[in-house]
Amino acid sequence: MNTILCLGIVLVGALVAEKIISYLKIPAITSYILLGILLGPYALNVTGEGLIASSELLSNIVLGFIAFHIGKNFSIENFKRIGKTVLSISISVTIATLICVTSGIYYIAHQPFHIALLFGAISTATAPATTMMVIRQYKAKGLFTDVLLGSVAIDDAWGIMIFSVSLAIAQALQIGQFSEWIIMTVTVKAAGKIFLSVILGSIIAIIASKVSVYLKRKEDVLTFILGAILINTGVALYFHMSPLLSNMFFGAVLVNIGKTPFRFFETVNSVDWPLYVMFYVLAGANLNIGLLTSLGLIGSVYIISRIIGRIGGAYTGAIIAGAEQSVRRYMGLALMAQAGVAIGLAMVAKASLPHTGGAILNTIITTTVIYEIFGPIAAHYALFKAKNINT
Repeated sequence: MNTILCLGIVLVGALVAEKIISYLKIPAITSYILLGILLGPYALNVTGEGLIASSELLSNIVLGFIAFHIGKNFSIENFKRIGKTVLSISISVTIATLICVTSGIYYIAHQPFHIALLFGAISTATAPATTMMVIRQYKAKGLFTDVLLGSVAIDDAWGIMIFSVSLAIAQALQIGQFSEWIIMTVTVKAAGKIFLSVILGSIIAIIASKVSVYLKRKEDVLTFILGAILINTGVALYFHMSPLLSNMFFGAVLVNIGKTPFRFFETVNSVDWPLYVMFYVLAGANLNIGLLTSLGLIGSVYIISRIIGRIGGAYTGAIIAGAEQSVRRYMGLALMAQAGVAIGLAMVAKASLPHTGGAILNTIITTTVIYEIFGPIAAHYALFKAKNINT
């Protein structure tokens, strides 16, 4: 089956699946993932090789759009209102998840410490795209939503940095050459990549702000902003920076310095939804559902300990920040989803630790199936209980 026909089936099929599953009050994103699994090579094998091969390209583009939108929530006015809560929750959730998963894999699953540490580091990553899709579908608004968007954005920044350091520790422990110098070097490199991502996004935002006065037609605004996001993403990938962070800061800086910044965000909103649909259907198609049968002790411990870390960490962080009761009770559930970033980190672990990394990757892929199916449901429930949506 040719790629164009497959693409048409994916889009129309996603719409049908969404309408069917909406009767169960389940988020659309879950229906997209389930459809992808059904159409993928491990079930009906409808999606062609060409479409599957384009998953990585589409993933980078969509994550760029998602990060750009998330950046909109970091206006100075908004950050003054929720900045303390966002930082407190994101740091607390990251630390609690790292400790819970590492401890669980080490003490309960009886894995070597360096393997447990990598599982812990990967577990800190979240799913900005998943969260954004649920919020957009239900038009969620309110303090809880603002804190959630801020937290989910920063979580991945902490996660990437922690993973870089943990990987260096794991490699050093595996070969018996652990030293403080190695850890410090890798930490500086990770911090440097994050800093450069911030600088890149800020530069693109300044350029966009200057150019915006010459963009009169809506079509010109759309063409320019799509090109700017793609350039930002491409440069970040080329220099091994984080496209997630660079685009997030693109949006954050633009919303604070632009004269009419919201027209950029509104213009992208009018065209990006079909890309998100394809992204999640293809994510489902790439997931081997057969791996669920081999979840085993490690996978079970990973899932349970991560849930404990997310809920406990969010609750603790919210208490420290003095956040309202809805944030304390439900933020952990809203931060449950895990997707592409975690799989990407696991792939790095496999390449860096060929003898043990394969088991890490298989486990993360398997648990991602579960988190991506039930994570959106948990986020929807949390937003509903926080009274940020009506259904």
